[in-house]
This record gives sequence, structure tokens and C-alpha cells, in this order.
Amino acid sequence: MTEWLKASAKERSLGVQSCLNRIRSLDPSIQAWVQVLPQKPTGQGKLSGIPFGVKDIVETRGLATEYGSPIYKGRVGTVDAAIIKDMRKRGAILLGKTQTTAFAYQTPAPTRNPRNLEHTPGGSSSGSAAAVAAGMVPFTIGEQTRGSVLRPASFCGVTGFKPTFGLLSMEGVLPLSRSLDTLGFFTHTPSDMAALWESLGHSTGGSEDFEFGAPEPMPDVEPAMAAAFRSSLSRLRNAGVSIRPLDIAATLASLADTNLTIMLYEGARFHKPRYDEYGDRLADLADLVRQGLRISVERYDEALRYVDAGRAKFAERFKGTPVILTPAAVGPAPAGLASTGDPRMNAPWTALGTPAISIPMPVGNELPLGLQMTAERGQEARLLGAAVRLHRIF
Repeated sequence: MTEWLKASAKERSLGVQSCLNRIRSLDPSIQAWVQVLPQKPTGQGKLSGIPFGVKDIVETRGLATEYGSPIYKGRVGTVDAAIIKDMRKRGAILLGKTQTTAFAYQTPAPTRNPRNLEHTPGGSSSGSAAAVAAGMVPFTIGEQTRGSVLRPASFCGVTGFKPTFGLLSMEGVLPLSRSLDTLGFFTHTPSDMAALWESLGHSTGGSEDFEFGAPEPMPDVEPAMAAAFRSSLSRLRNAGVSIRPLDIAATLASLADTNLTIMLYEGARFHKPRYDEYGDRLADLADLVRQGLRISVERYDEALRYVDAGRAKFAERFKGTPVILTPAAVGPAPAGLASTGDPRMNAPWTALGTPAISIPMPVGNELPLGLQMTAERGQEARLLGAAVRLHRIF
């Protein structure tokens, strides 16, 4: 992304063709795209001539908007979502739509992980993560309700970022849970993400000196992630980064459960008319509706109160440790395409609405693993600055 921003108009034009050639060459095996049909920008700005892709739950005028479901095969969008209007006004070129799990829930897309085609790229923003990891496009747009940006970023070895809940408009994006749904982005590196964020008119932070936090004891993760996370913390400490242990693992687990309750309750009620029409043809989403409708309003309200209390507690923690480091997934990308992985490392931060980013940890030739970083709501600049700093140490 940083190289694209430095490039001339002619170089950007050649770069777009290079992206299209790469998609033509690689996508038959990776299957990151639903449709590739470049759309002209509607304005000019820092992103002029820079191509991107967007998850197929986002409305796009004249392009496929199929929600990852065979039920909607052939559906074409009639309007551009707010995020697409904004990107096109800034001069960016929408190349096409990237694969998603059905309705951004669990039924997997056909997309494979570019780092190892026998493994999932994660979900639900499967194609968005894979397209960046394969070098098909400098950035993509995804969306997260539990872990649908940060987990695929970890699995595919790229950078995934979701800003504070509500900061980016969800107008024109298919809902799953209105209290949780958050747009996000994929780029190759944290520096690329900071450059993209700045190009969208937001500030980015410099190199602040503060104490980080990290969970102790370790959350319940697989041995490969535990080893990589500890090794990364050790590397950072050896480079002079101060990291304070935080006893938050149990709280994060409870927040992940609460996130699930909220998603099921809200998702079931939004999608019930669809379930009434299509029933079991909705596959996993049908199960979500049946399960969510069994959740009482009292239990839902209790979940919302628990999240509110959690925000207050973490606001205090962020005063002492402005950025908290955690694993970005429970482990590396699972083999096969039957599952897109476990979102419980990301779901707590989605529930709290805090900005969060996943950056690749050094793992040699092994499957990628991400370091997740989060900060207080509204502190995107601080978080991105810290991500760039730590990535340079790696």
C-alpha cells in the first residue's frame, strides 16, 4: 500500500493491470473472488488509481452481491454501500467482490489459504484476506461480528484492522448483529494499514513510549500459538518494550461467550423472515435462527449489561496499559475447508467495540500466526502507531 501511494498515475495504472493478471493466474486455485469487474472511480484523491476488493455482503451497484449463499446466486446490487461510495469518491478502483461465508456466518466459502491451499483462510472475510495474502490487490474491505477480520489475517499472514465500533458507516452492509458488526481492512503490513487509514482522512500515531499489557496466565490456545506468543513477547522485551502481565484471560473468555449470545439473539431476529422463506436451505444460518430465538430478552439484556461493565473495567486497564497484546487466534489455520476456525480470541474486543489489529508474528516457515493488539475506543492512531513499532522489531 505504501508503494502504491508513492507511485505515479502511470505506475498505478500498470499496477492495476498487474493485479488483474495475478488474479487471472492465481484465483483458479485460491478462489478469493466472486466477481472481478473493475469499476471506475467517481472522484480523485490520495487513493486515485489504487485497486481494492470488498466482501460480498457489501452492496455494490452493478456487481454481484450474493451474500455467499447459493440462494442469492446471480443477485446484482442496485446501490453502492456508504463505504464503497467513499472509496470511489477518493479515486480508488473497485476491482470486484471477494468471497464470504454465507451471510457472514459459518457456512464456508470455497476460498483456500494462499499460504497453504490445504488449509482454510479463515472467515467470514475469507476472500478479502486471501486476496491480499496472494498479492492480488493492495487492500481489501472485510467485516467482523466475532473474529471475521482479525482471525483470517492471522491465518493468512497479513495485517487485519477493525476500528472502533460505529466509526465507519454500515449503511449498505448486510447485518448479522447490529450491536457488533464492524467494517475492517486487510493490508500486507501495519505500515500499509497506517498509510491506508491516513489516506482515508484519519490521523495515525507516532512512536509513543508506554507500557503494554499481556494476559498472564495465557488464554486457552493451541501449543503453536502459545509458543509463538511467548517468543514474540520475549523478543519485544529484549528490544526494550515494557510489557506488564494482566490477569484478564477469564474475563476475555466470558466476554467471548457474551459476544456469542448477543450475535445469536440479534442475528436470529434479523434473519427470521429469511428463515421463514427458505428454512433449512439457509444451512448454518438456519441453526443460528433456531438457537437465537430460544434466547430470552432477559438473557440478552443481561449480556448487554455485562458488556457495558466490561467497557468500564477495560477503560481503567487501558489507562495503565494503553495497548494490550493477545493471540489473534487459538492457533494456525485448520486443515481443510470445513471450518473457518475459532473466533474466541477476537470476540471479546468486538463485544467491547475497541479498535483491534492483527499483525504477523515471526514463525519461520510454519503456518502464519498473528499478534492481536487493542486499545481504548477511539484510539486508532495510538494502536496503529504501536503496531508499526512492534512489527519493525519483529
